[in-house]
Amino acid sequence: MPEPSPQTIAIVLNYCREALATQCVEALARSVPTPPRIVIVDNQSPDGSGARLRARFPQHDFLQTGANLGYAGGNAKGMDWALAAGATRILVINDDAEVAPSAVALLECALDADPKAAMVGPTIVYDDAAQSLCWAGGALDVKRALGTRAGAPAELGEASRECSSVSGCCVLLRAEAVRARGGFDASYFAYGEDVELSVRFARAGWRLLWVPEAHVVHHTPWPEPEIAPWKLTLRDRNRRRLVRTHYTTGERVSFAVWFWPSRVVRLLQYTLTGDLARAVAVWRGAWER
Repeated sequence: MPEPSPQTIAIVLNYCREALATQCVEALARSVPTPPRIVIVDNQSPDGSGARLRARFPQHDFLQTGANLGYAGGNAKGMDWALAAGATRILVINDDAEVAPSAVALLECALDADPKAAMVGPTIVYDDAAQSLCWAGGALDVKRALGTRAGAPAELGEASRECSSVSGCCVLLRAEAVRARGGFDASYFAYGEDVELSVRFARAGWRLLWVPEAHVVHHTPWPEPEIAPWKLTLRDRNRRRLVRTHYTTGERVSFAVWFWPSRVVRLLQYTLTGDLARAVAVWRGAWER
């Protein structure tokens, strides 16, 4: 494995999840052969965890956003900081994700090997007993304006494979591409910001890659519980925004033919079962700008 450059800056965004963020930072610091430079970004956590993380890891950089800007906004601040600090690669990773020791170097090598690659993602698994697949070379589902979890299985020894949507749970970005096309759109707050960035880069001529041999564990419940109302609103609002911003006329028609009837069905289902919180969330996600 080639010696990676020290110019990768990893962003770990915290919001009231000190134990998970600690685990994430410690795993990054164990990366071989050379750990990335790490910046801990805190979204003004009201529980004081940001200050405690800063005290716990004085060897790492720290950035306080001053407000809860969501996953998109907090990481956008981190990306700006990393660019100003001279990064040539930027690693964005969930605070509840844990990299294998070789994962960062494998992602760096794949990115460096393809000058037209803007985003590369690892194989991501859940931490259940079976290590169920979370993401592995997903694709853009144009009709639903969402990123899928996985494409075809990797071939033995396959170094990387092109895909059309990369998961924001863990993604290595080329700083040159971020400077040219921007990073996460902070207005998304959370959910869909990774799909939007994938589409923005791909339609500007950049390539997106999956690196099968790079492994990351996502410490989140699986099977996933039913989506929370606020997440439901953000997901639907943000994919409508993605469609308005990036879709062709034909793609917009395809999305509309699926989206509006499906939202009516969901609204009726939640209303008839007395789940008014999710019924309101569907309504808000369909109409809020």
